Amino acid sequence: MSGSAVAEHLLDFASPPDDVNAVHDFLAAVWGSEPSVGPEDRMAFELALVELASNVVEHAGGGGRVACSLALAVSADGLEARLTDDGRPADVDVAGAALPDASAESGRGLALVGMVVDEFRYERADDRNRWTVRRGRSAV
Repeated sequence: MSGSAVAEHLLDFASPPDDVNAVHDFLAAVWGSEPSVGPEDRMAFELALVELASNVVEHAGGGGRVACSLALAVSADGLEARLTDDGRPADVDVAGAALPDASAESGRGLALVGMVVDEFRYERADDRNRWTVRRGRSAV
């Protein structure tokens, strides 16, 4: 994030016992303390983070516990989130994620994330998955 003051918000959670409701609650608190973030940006970023967290909770733990840390930075020019987890390495191509056929029962999450943010990256470093999403602020 460049140029302007940045407010950083942090959430640590683990599944089980936590689930994506922890992310919903966290974002409700962030939006309450960041009134300048408009409804379109809130909705899009919440969709991205909930889909991403759902994917991590469902797949990274391999049926076991996965610990996650979510850092959300809010600045005048955008929103950026970094989600790290200690789960299994993800075998994904976030740049190439596409929506599946309409009859598919799953497989939409990462494609949806990519559709509502300006930047979506994944890397594996230090035995942790690191997911980054960024969205510029919409004109109000």
